[in-house]
Amino acid sequence: MIKKIIPSTLIGRSIIIIFVPIIIIVLLTSFVFYQTSWSIISKRLTESVAADINVLVKLINSDLTDNAINIANQDFKMKINIIRNKQLLSSKFSLNSGILSNRLNQSLSNLKKKFDYDLSNLEEGVLIYIQIEEDILEINVDKDRLYSESAFVFLLWMIFASIILFFMSYFLMSRQLRPLKRLAIIAETFGRGLDAPDIKTAGAYEIRQTANAFNQMRTRIKRFLKQRTEMLAGVSHDLRTPLTRMKLQISLMKDEKAKSELEVDVNEMTSMLDSYVSFVKTESPEPIETIIINELIGDIVKTVEKNGVELTIKEKNTIQTSGRQIQLKRAFNNIIDNSKRYAKKIEIILYTNEKDCVIEFNDDGEGIPRDKYEDVFKPFFTLDPSRNKLKGESGLGLTITRDIIRSHGGDVKLSDSNLGGLQLKVLLPL
Repeated sequence: MIKKIIPSTLIGRSIIIIFVPIIIIVLLTSFVFYQTSWSIISKRLTESVAADINVLVKLINSDLTDNAINIANQDFKMKINIIRNKQLLSSKFSLNSGILSNRLNQSLSNLKKKFDYDLSNLEEGVLIYIQIEEDILEINVDKDRLYSESAFVFLLWMIFASIILFFMSYFLMSRQLRPLKRLAIIAETFGRGLDAPDIKTAGAYEIRQTANAFNQMRTRIKRFLKQRTEMLAGVSHDLRTPLTRMKLQISLMKDEKAKSELEVDVNEMTSMLDSYVSFVKTESPEPIETIIINELIGDIVKTVEKNGVELTIKEKNTIQTSGRQIQLKRAFNNIIDNSKRYAKKIEIILYTNEKDCVIEFNDDGEGIPRDKYEDVFKPFFTLDPSRNKLKGESGLGLTITRDIIRSHGGDVKLSDSNLGGLQLKVLLPL
């Protein structure tokens, strides 16, 4: 429950850490102010009004009603009216709860006379009724005599200041977290195998330290990949010369049985060498471009050798992604070539879901045991080494394929096909 309430973003959580204590402080301050300062102010105001009313009552009792009216209007900010021959009913007027009502009740009780009051319309004034023998003294007291707006001004100012502080905190935190957002974007781009610039070191010390660590890690990874590529390229180049000599020597051999066996071994080595070269090419720089997968798969199907294999495409919608076209073409070619070795029918389905381009390769071959799904992506792993030698398979095809797809921010998943063989599903970001 708490996890659903707490924001998932860092800036949201930071604002909560800053703003929740402020809200608590404002509420506590308001409560203390309401119970102390405002209560004291209300007590002083109501006591002053009660004292003035007491003076007016004495004047009226002394038959100085005109003087009482003049004093009430000029000095006390009150308007008085005498209702003749009427008794005060306590239930006639509404009594309001709150500090003002309580203080007014306490102060008027000191008059030792029956009274009532009405706080329902403060804008028109506070109506106070005092029983004077057979008459009722009706007093309209100006609200300024009983009601202090400074308390509400204080509370409104605290709320307004809190809102200003909230937006200031949000603005400053956004500026502090901006380098982290750039770091996340560049890290995701680099993780997809795309070229990403260095992160500018800015912001707090910890953020600058993180940016520097990422830049150093990125440099080390790129240096390692470059060294690996150069090493494999050099090894592949150096091995071609002795393989060429071996092929020439085999062609001069007279023993046909030995010649046939050696040719199988040399062809296997040549196939492995070609796989190394293909693997090295996946690491070569290539510009990023927008690719329409439907057109790319269509071109591959048109040019690939069918060799008696039925190859069909089902396009549910047009899908496109950003990536390196030559690498993706090599990955899809590897998948189709792998299926062609063991299947007579291959079905390719293209569609999109909420966040991915999906390319399904279904075949009617022998399939792969589920416990070997992860193993087939390991370099040089083969389910049947003896048969793969005859088919010229090196065990690097699916390894290279997944490496290419993952470098584009996608993934490759295996499952059973509805055709009875293997389903290989390629996921690429939209």
